[in-house]
Amino acid sequence: MTSLELFENIRKKKSFLCVGLDSEIEKLPQSVLSASDPVFEFNRRIIDATHQYSVAYKPNVAFYEANGVKGWESLDKTVRYIRENYPGIFIIADAKRGDIGNTSRLYAKAFLENMPFDAVTVVPYMGEDSVTPFLSVPGKWAVILAVTSNKGSADFQYHNEDGIKLFERVISVSQKWGTVDNIMYVVGATKPEVLKDVRKIAPDHFLLVPGVGAQGGSLEEVAKYGMNHTCGLLVNSSRAIIFASDAPDFDKTAGEKAREMQAEMEKYLAQKKLI
Repeated sequence: MTSLELFENIRKKKSFLCVGLDSEIEKLPQSVLSASDPVFEFNRRIIDATHQYSVAYKPNVAFYEANGVKGWESLDKTVRYIRENYPGIFIIADAKRGDIGNTSRLYAKAFLENMPFDAVTVVPYMGEDSVTPFLSVPGKWAVILAVTSNKGSADFQYHNEDGIKLFERVISVSQKWGTVDNIMYVVGATKPEVLKDVRKIAPDHFLLVPGVGAQGGSLEEVAKYGMNHTCGLLVNSSRAIIFASDAPDFDKTAGEKAREMQAEMEKYLAQKKLI
């Protein structure tokens, strides 16, 4: 999928919502626990209830890896369910991989060839040869961590040397490795003013923005500082949607929460004259 195809999906759905499928088994509603695969059953119902409001899904791989082989099976079934039933939706493996070239090549094969993800989140701190294997698969993306929304992000990401912060160097250097059609950046919503600095360096790239919802990020501020001429945003919400209710009709509530976010996103897209 190219950046323009992603933008067309955003325009069609009037939404730049990415739903995070952080399906922690201990938090699943009682009503799905009797299923043969409770995680997949939960995901399937969330996906069916939210797909019309979402342009992307992002399973965090840790919540599946923690369940061993069964977890990997749940993840694989989830990705294939989206691909088969809602083929236009962008799917991100939130795996935060990044290692020397040969190892990264196998990570890329695992997520972008053996499983039909569109993108993988990548930690760039081992440099170019740890990222480029993810860029070598045609039509697939590396989503490079730049500014994260956790408290510890200040330990390294804002380190300033010669007037350049580390996250700024990560973005400026890594743009040389690929294009706007295969590199996206993670920029956390809890510091939305940083989006202004990111847009000075990367005006045309898509940004994956976590932290809206349960983590307290403002969708309005993200749109204000981060939106570009092709929207350029995928705003992720996980817990605020998927765990909004633990009642038997939890999926209905999740769909309502997704619709609320989509309606707000539609307003910001209209303000920028993108729809």
